[in-house]
Amino acid sequence: RVTENAKNSLASLKRENPRLEPTLAIIQVNYLPLVILSLSFEQVGLRVIHICLPEGSTKDEIISEILRLNEDPNVQGLALDLPESLYSSKVLNAVKPEKDVDGLSNVNLGCLVHGDVNDCLVPPTVCAVMELLEDIGGKTVLLVGARGAQGAALQSVLQRHGAAVLSCHWRAPQLQSELRHADLVVFGSTKPDDVPVSWIKPGATIISCAHDLLSEKCNYGQQNNPAAEKTVGSLAVAMRMQNMVKNMERWIQSQQYRKWDLHCLKLQPLSPVPSDIEISRAQSPKAVDVLAKEIGLLTDEIEIYGQTKAKVRLSLLERLKDQPDGKYVLVAGITPTPLGEGKSTVTVGLVQALTAHLNINSFACLRQPSQGPTFGVKGGAAGGGYAQVIPMEEFNLHLTGDIHAITAANNLLAAAIDARILHENTQSDKSLYNRLVPVVNGVRGFSAIQLARLRRLGINKTDPETLTEEEISKFVRLDIDPSTITWQRVVDTNDRFLRRITVGQANTEKGFVRQAQFDIAVASEIMAILALTTSLQDMKERLGKMVVANDKKGEPVTAEDLGITGALAVLMKDAIKPTLMQTLEGTPVFVHAGPFANIAHGNSSVLADKIALKLVGEKGFVVTEAGFGADIGMEKFFNIKCRASGLVPSVVVLVATVRALKMHGGGPNVTAGAPLKKEYTEENLQLVADGCCNLQKQIQITQLFGVPVVVAVNVFRTDSPAEVDLVCKIAKESGAFDAVPCNHWSDGGRGAVKLAQAVEKAANQKNSFKYLYSLELPIVEKIRTIAQKVYGAQDIELSPTAQSQVDRYTRQGFGNLPICMAKTHLSLSHQPERKGVPTGFILPISDVRASIGAGFIYPLVGTMSTMPGLPTRPCFYDIDLDPITEQVKGLF
Repeated sequence: RVTENAKNSLASLKRENPRLEPTLAIIQVNYLPLVILSLSFEQVGLRVIHICLPEGSTKDEIISEILRLNEDPNVQGLALDLPESLYSSKVLNAVKPEKDVDGLSNVNLGCLVHGDVNDCLVPPTVCAVMELLEDIGGKTVLLVGARGAQGAALQSVLQRHGAAVLSCHWRAPQLQSELRHADLVVFGSTKPDDVPVSWIKPGATIISCAHDLLSEKCNYGQQNNPAAEKTVGSLAVAMRMQNMVKNMERWIQSQQYRKWDLHCLKLQPLSPVPSDIEISRAQSPKAVDVLAKEIGLLTDEIEIYGQTKAKVRLSLLERLKDQPDGKYVLVAGITPTPLGEGKSTVTVGLVQALTAHLNINSFACLRQPSQGPTFGVKGGAAGGGYAQVIPMEEFNLHLTGDIHAITAANNLLAAAIDARILHENTQSDKSLYNRLVPVVNGVRGFSAIQLARLRRLGINKTDPETLTEEEISKFVRLDIDPSTITWQRVVDTNDRFLRRITVGQANTEKGFVRQAQFDIAVASEIMAILALTTSLQDMKERLGKMVVANDKKGEPVTAEDLGITGALAVLMKDAIKPTLMQTLEGTPVFVHAGPFANIAHGNSSVLADKIALKLVGEKGFVVTEAGFGADIGMEKFFNIKCRASGLVPSVVVLVATVRALKMHGGGPNVTAGAPLKKEYTEENLQLVADGCCNLQKQIQITQLFGVPVVVAVNVFRTDSPAEVDLVCKIAKESGAFDAVPCNHWSDGGRGAVKLAQAVEKAANQKNSFKYLYSLELPIVEKIRTIAQKVYGAQDIELSPTAQSQVDRYTRQGFGNLPICMAKTHLSLSHQPERKGVPTGFILPISDVRASIGAGFIYPLVGTMSTMPGLPTRPCFYDIDLDPITEQVKGLF
């Protein structure tokens, strides 16, 4: 009956969860007889893994095997069948409580003894004993030889059912007396032969649950009193199945979304506000595994880096695939000053307000900062003041090495291109073929990626010995035209002298010299792919599609043609996982990908957003940030990222500052590192009013996409209340759903509560999101649409080089991709000095490039460079390391 119930329950669970494969691991030593019963488990629908350790295995060796199975996500139950001598508290407690089908760990026993029966499993042997016993209320039960965890469990359950329970061991002097008075006797271990059956009270029920009776190969009571003695035998095995079913039910429940039980960290803001790094160090972050558990991540879904960072595995998306998404909020901004206007700070302040102060699940999704601006002029991107990600120095320096992985992958591909050109130019077809398809152990064979290339060439052969000379030539020669190479090397440093270089000058390169350049690492197409990919398989396909050059016939040459796709994927296998961190108030943050917005598409990853939207739940919010002004980062977010992800934004938060608006109203230049002029530190309502034209234009740009917009006025200490009120008034008159001042920099989440409330209301408004242009439009028309509708240009003008590239990409079949404009962020136009809302200008397109793997065409506007330079006085002058404490100094 018990077995049949277990079978039916498992079948029901499998119907509701088709991919479910309930798996029980049983650790044994020296092939104990329970192996015989494995078929019984499989008949009820359980997959059983037997780990049979050799005789003489130590407790430490058993524990090592237990710990391995604890971390195996495919094993939901773990049972031990060991000789009595190997059972110990240390061994039993090594089993994770959630996998403990025998219920003998301290955690489980504690719940059992305290009567928390819903939170524990009753050990199978105890269940079997209770099944065999009839009404025991008021009867005396004697436990003989029942020691340790099992004895404690038996005693607790029997007492709960009203029995008077006594316990003694086999050699106890009072054993004979106790046996004569007991109504029920339970043998917990094998009865010695020198204990006669005559000691037992006539008519008493005897149950033997010695460990090795589970196999039913021995029955120590038969020789003495076969009629009276019962054995737990296969009943205990059936009860173990029943416990496994309960474990599976709990496991399935643990996989489902549950409301967060988040412990937020308290803030005590100081005035004046200390430096960012002082604020960060004054807060003690939660251990990242604690944060992960609070937001519903499972132990096997995180990979911990130190104490405050963890990678999150993509398997979570499959687990929560049926969970409704939360609301999707984008933080963009007006055209900024070179100092930045605080979009990251607003993003962090907003989630702190939502979660720590309004008790709404929320997640911030931010880009990983490049080393370029960190050591250059702008500084990092962890937010600031009392609205930042902590620890801020870890956020801004290396993090988990994703940008280094991108650099390594990018430059491996660059090396492969030049090496292939050299080898093709210096070898015959036969020599190339013998090296590309070598004989190994007497056998010549194609690799998987080479077979894929053969298929693309229309050569449907798998035996290397059967190719004709013509087929060999087609296979071995990519015939790259060096003048068409678009793939550049990268480094994550602002190094202006690498903007144009010459490679191949060593004698070993046999005179194959060519002009090349370095880009900054975050401008690599691999970074864009990381930000836009939706899975590991998708990333591999995108990496393979990357076009690096053309051959001499004008056809594209891809990374797949070079045979490097798998190697690139290996270098990127960890980088694809978002990094979990936290805000100053202990709310969760994903940091992932970091493409520049003026060069690339300027948004954090699709994967981080997708995972966060599942974790926050239907009523939660995911707040992500677009780089620079709405004309750049937001436009690319909608037209590129939303197309890749399929996600629909709920609200745009448009960040404005009085300082930037004064600049757009005609105020003097703002220069990083230089003191602000008095126009920016004293009240000047006229300058603010004149500069609001830029805010109005950015609101209009947002409205082109049909998404409600809330203006967040990031308040600085020098702003007057009248200036802030004026900005809010003009913003609402210009079509913003709401406009609110924010003081999160000085007050943390409490200073952004009004913004959070406005965002919550705006998210419930009717949303008529739409793309700006159809992908079917020709490349030039898509560029013109962006230039005229977003930037306000009169028209565009393509250089001969740009027009030639457009014609080539159209001919090669890449014309239906979205556009990623590489343009200055300091003006709506291509000229950084033109502030406010420039009109009547012609937008010059100097070049057009293609990121086929990422899935967009990117035109270069004017003199846009893909390698920033260091200023006269970079940030690194202030950065130092204390050799005693190892603390970073002067980061901000």
